[in-house]
Amino acid sequence: MEKLATTATVRTRMSRQKSRDTGVEVALRKALHAKGARYRIHRKPVKGVRREADIVFGPAGVAVFVDGCFWHGCPVHATWPKNNAEFWRAKIEGNRRRDLDTDARLAEAGWLAVRVWEHERADEAAVRVLAVVASRRASGRPKAREQGSISNI
Repeated sequence: MEKLATTATVRTRMSRQKSRDTGVEVALRKALHAKGARYRIHRKPVKGVRREADIVFGPAGVAVFVDGCFWHGCPVHATWPKNNAEFWRAKIEGNRRRDLDTDARLAEAGWLAVRVWEHERADEAAVRVLAVVASRRASGRPKAREQGSISNI
């Protein structure tokens, strides 16, 4: 990958960006736990799909992804940097495409992806997530399509 023209300040700030256990993610986990939910963290919901969910409710088949407004192009809060604009637009659009692909692959395997934006209040997001989990548990989790169809993913 080519080296980007940037400043030392920006380089330092970007290198400190966490990819897991972010403040938003931890707040959501605490809110879920306080409501009695039990889950796994940082798991690949489906074998063969190289995508890791932030929070996983295995028996219900629900994978929760906490998406940063900048990194995933939030429709409300997304910003487009002026420096290295072409690089950042490609990066963020690539993240959006990967998110859609992940949701489709999980759905094909009988899972439901729930996306939580970093700007959402943790307690409100927890209520939304738990409603989805309860609904999936009550209705019975849909079975995956032929396992062979996802084995090469």
